[in-house]
Amino acid sequence: MWGYSTLSTGDVQICPKSYAIAKLASGGVFTGVDLVMKDIVKRVFCNVRPPGHHACQEVGMGFCLFNNVALGARYAQKMYGVERVLIVDWDVHHGNGTQEIFYRDPSVFYFSTHQKGIYPQTGSQDEKGDGDAVGTTLNVPIPGGGGSRKAVIRAIDEQLIPAMERFQPQLIMISAGFDGHKDDPIGGFDLETQDFALLTKKICALANKCCDGKVVSVLEGGYNLSAIAESAVAHVQAMEF
Repeated sequence: MWGYSTLSTGDVQICPKSYAIAKLASGGVFTGVDLVMKDIVKRVFCNVRPPGHHACQEVGMGFCLFNNVALGARYAQKMYGVERVLIVDWDVHHGNGTQEIFYRDPSVFYFSTHQKGIYPQTGSQDEKGDGDAVGTTLNVPIPGGGGSRKAVIRAIDEQLIPAMERFQPQLIMISAGFDGHKDDPIGGFDLETQDFALLTKKICALANKCCDGKVVSVLEGGYNLSAIAESAVAHVQAMEF
């Protein structure tokens, strides 16, 4: 029987196979980046676990061991010379790890909509980047409950898209958490399954305008299996490969 233990953060259980599986998850994202950057496909969805957006440079947390989307962004820069990457994070939780990794890096723009006041209690509007990267972190904390779905959609339309007129990404990556679904037992948002299709279409339209349609989406959180499955299918179908 496998022996389980817990990382020092107290919120990540690991077993003897965790390291190997986490490497496979990150490697799956690298493969997705390869496919998009080599123009084999325009968009990919990386259906990988464990998730990643809470993992920081030196510590795993929040069920995350390695920050898959951050590693993918850096891989695209190192391997393919991508100068500017946009990461769109619509998980119900703030991706504190992704923000930390790129907080002083103006080459990666991190945009997050997330529920205000829940784990990991980061992601305020005042957190905008540091040094040369001021302005390349854009957080939109949203209260849970009714109307949150409209607020997420509005943030894309009114904040993200105008910001990309200036940033002009060459690759878009999505931290695709589906725990904003109304049926998720942990999150407090009220997004419907088809709202994730709408968000996807908006991001793909932005990609068509800015970066020749290049999108790499990476699975993050979600704690209702039916809601994850339905939302992921809607997400992939909306990518219009």
